Amino acid sequence: MESSTLPLEQACESHRIDTLPILVIHAHSSCNCRCVMCDIWKAKVQRVFGVDDVKRQLDSIRRLRVKWVVFSGGEPLMNAELPEVCSILRTEGIRLTLLTTGLLLKKYAQSVAAHFDDVIISLDGPPNVHDAIRRVHGGFSLIESGVKAIRKLRPDMTITARCTIQKANHGYLLETARTAKVLQLNGMSFLAADLTSQAFNRPVIWSDSRQAEIGLSLSEVITLENEIEKLIQNAEREFGDGFIAESPEKLRRIARHFRVHLGLESAEAPICNAPWVSAVIEVDGSVRPCFFHAAVGNLRGATLEDVMNGEKAQHFREDLDIARNATCRNCVCSLNYRD
Repeated sequence: MESSTLPLEQACESHRIDTLPILVIHAHSSCNCRCVMCDIWKAKVQRVFGVDDVKRQLDSIRRLRVKWVVFSGGEPLMNAELPEVCSILRTEGIRLTLLTTGLLLKKYAQSVAAHFDDVIISLDGPPNVHDAIRRVHGGFSLIESGVKAIRKLRPDMTITARCTIQKANHGYLLETARTAKVLQLNGMSFLAADLTSQAFNRPVIWSDSRQAEIGLSLSEVITLENEIEKLIQNAEREFGDGFIAESPEKLRRIARHFRVHLGLESAEAPICNAPWVSAVIEVDGSVRPCFFHAAVGNLRGATLEDVMNGEKAQHFREDLDIARNATCRNCVCSLNYRD
């Protein structure tokens, strides 16, 4: 996730948060996919971030001058209160982005077209590969019909895809991008699967054997590196300038992430200012500085402003050395926001 603000050094000068441009909200605790690389779908308790939740935080959202809300999850479209939540935030002039599995896009096409500025669909390969990873028979067909339904209502809506690279799809990057083009999407992005954090509803860090199921062997890393070079060589000719979100350097960094995991290279943190310009709200009210760091507070009985400038949050930012922090060094989804 990138946009165009202050350099990282300036953004980190103060550990008190006066503005929070980006807010990620987990709209629903569960999901309608059973992805091999994610444990969110295993959630036993169904929770939502609903109308009352957003109303309680609205004054705080205004004071923090939130510009962009990204709805994630779980699957946000499983939240029946989502349209009303969106309406409240739209009144504030906030940009709204939907991160979705795409399975419910056709069913809720009218609502999606009316309430969101843009949509990012999880696309983990060409049809058969995607459905195998998501473990939803006919999942790709549902995405295809959903995109068509939205295009019929809003032909100019920005709809892009995001692919999480792992063992089951590491040899299909170019074919995945071609699939996105066939779907008439506006762009495609790639990131490495997270193997080592407790994000995405993992009660504990995955065991070595579980990591090996999703991570790559050395021969698979070499295959990925070759696939990345093919994608780089074909990107502009096949897809046009800017269709692939990542620069060649960032694409190559994905392969390097897997080399680091194998102990073949040293981990190196990306440039990131996420803890100073964004926050992630989970459905239980927990507030994280990003997807991967531990919560710094909870919205139960508190405002977002209180949490972001609470003692725990300020100490976290003050003590955070991104270049040396183990979580940051293994990050697969950094944010370098520029306004």
